[in-house]
Amino acid sequence: MKRAINALVAVLATVAMAVAGFMGAGTAFADEATYNLTVTGTGHTYEIYQIFTGTPSGGKLTDVKWGQNGTGTAGTAVDDTTLTQVSAVTGTDQEKADALKAYANFNSNAYATVASNATASVPAGYYLVKDQDPAEGTKLDAYTTYIVKVVDQNVTVAPKSDVPSFEKKLKDSNDTEGTLSDWQDAADWDMGDDVPFKLEGTVASNYASYKTYYFAFHDVEERGLTFNKDSVKVYVDNTAITSGYTVVTEGLTDGCTFEVKFADLKQISAVKAGSKIRVEYTSTLNENAVPGKHGNVNKAKLQFSNNPNDSQNGETSPTGETPWDNVIVFTYKTVINKVDDKNQPLKGAEFTLSKKMKNGTTTTVAVVKDSEGTTFTFNGLDDGDYVLTETKTPAGYNSIKPITFTVTANHTITWEGEDRDTILTSLSGNAASGEITFTPTDDKSELDTSVVNKPGSSLPETGGMGTIVLYAAGAVLVIAAGVYFGLKKKNAR
Repeated sequence: MKRAINALVAVLATVAMAVAGFMGAGTAFADEATYNLTVTGTGHTYEIYQIFTGTPSGGKLTDVKWGQNGTGTAGTAVDDTTLTQVSAVTGTDQEKADALKAYANFNSNAYATVASNATASVPAGYYLVKDQDPAEGTKLDAYTTYIVKVVDQNVTVAPKSDVPSFEKKLKDSNDTEGTLSDWQDAADWDMGDDVPFKLEGTVASNYASYKTYYFAFHDVEERGLTFNKDSVKVYVDNTAITSGYTVVTEGLTDGCTFEVKFADLKQISAVKAGSKIRVEYTSTLNENAVPGKHGNVNKAKLQFSNNPNDSQNGETSPTGETPWDNVIVFTYKTVINKVDDKNQPLKGAEFTLSKKMKNGTTTTVAVVKDSEGTTFTFNGLDDGDYVLTETKTPAGYNSIKPITFTVTANHTITWEGEDRDTILTSLSGNAASGEITFTPTDDKSELDTSVVNKPGSSLPETGGMGTIVLYAAGAVLVIAAGVYFGLKKKNAR
């Protein structure tokens, strides 16, 4: 009995797999007409599976037989029940593909294998086109939905695929100026500050092809940063959400500091193709922060479902991932060397360093003094204005007036994969008051300077020997005058 199969087409999303050229095809019978099956795309390799063969008749197939890659015996007639089931398949492209793949034997050798924009010569029949399994180690990758097509003339199929995009950013701040930057790749902060970070993934355009969709941010911080779990906020297209995800910090085996996981993004009704999923959080720049050009790196990546033909049961299913995206946090230190007027180390001084804030207040920077008490180190500085005050002066030396200076650092705001040590371009300190000169170290980690105390001068004082002599001479004159007037009075009698 002759049955007909109408053309069924199902389209999907992409995979990035680069293989070039036509790689071979099965052998058609000599008396069969053949047609060109062309697969377009970019950077993909596709396998063509022949499910049925038949005689073309007005866009349909008659005399349908099992093909080289069908689940029945090749060359034998397809039974009426199977043809009825196949013809009855309806639904979305993905639903059709899910139903029809049951009739293909993927354990058999593909009828043909072609690269993107290549053509295979095939006899009339019913074919399924799928991405070739990706090479080991391929990460930024997504499979296309299986494409099923009746070939009764020259045919071109256009698989479509897409992967999510991802970026990680942070903000910069200057407390003295009271400014906060837009999102960027590099910034400098004070030790103890909470640095704001952002993770953002854009959902793939073929999102609708998936039954479930795993979506997870992986974040790795260096020792100089401490993740603040309670600071995490999640947004879908700028609307805050509080469920549908988990923040994981324990039991991670991939070296991550934390992960934000969406077991099934489909459970969040607001998400659609092109939606932006954003995670904002802060991390504290701690006492382990590395000063200078080497900085403190924070990197992240996005893991995502990449095979709409799979059940995509979370991260245990095949998933793709984006490359790591890096940002960097800088901080600096100032080293004050106390010396006398002969540039020799001078003990007995104490200093405080205060940072000027936009609102007119100041914050005190912790000091670390060496064992000799002559070198004072102030760690974890951001750029901005500072006041150095001598709170205790060495005995026998004159006090210095408070010294005001500015720390200025220049760094690029984008990081496109360059060596991390090249992002910070300069570090300088400029005194607004006081005689002081700063010298940056080669690694731009610190500003060194010497603060000079001069010995006190011997100035005239009251109560010295000159005063005593004057007192003595005055006393003699008073006594002499008394004797003189006494004798004169006596003689007058």
